[in-house]
Amino acid sequence: MGAAEGFRHVQRADGTVVITHHGRVAGTLRGARAVEFLAEVDDDPQLVMARWTGNYRHGNERTAKQHPRNRG
Repeated sequence: MGAAEGFRHVQRADGTVVITHHGRVAGTLRGARAVEFLAEVDDDPQLVMARWTGNYRHGNERTAKQHPRNRG
């Protein structure tokens, strides 16, 4: 999978984390979820933010498209 580019995150003074993708808000995390995200984001920031916002490909799009129930 290619690198997910364009993600940024900002931690606000109240502990809220805002994740943006190409300048648009992709998600807002508060409380325990924000703390968990900040602990995890150091590994691979772009991939972690893509996963937390749900903005990434799963790799099964082609397989699902060819499934008999999804055929026209």
